[in-house]
Amino acid sequence: MTLTIADLQKGEKGIILDTSSSDIPLKLLEMGCLPGNSVELLHIAPFSDPLYLNINGSHLAIRKDTAALIQIDKVDE
Repeated sequence: MTLTIADLQKGEKGIILDTSSSDIPLKLLEMGCLPGNSVELLHIAPFSDPLYLNINGSHLAIRKDTAALIQIDKVDE
């Protein structure tokens, strides 16, 4: 089973594996959402959308449907 950012629970971390979907906005890639970078789910907004993330030191809010396009490998601490 492939995990995505949308599968993370608050406080969980992962490493981005794949961002090859053409539906991922270029701006998100420019802000550091690239394979090999770390991601942590910091907060989930009411009604579960958007998700507030720390991606390699940058704080971003992205929609859950976009987060579901970004494959990750979950990091256990």
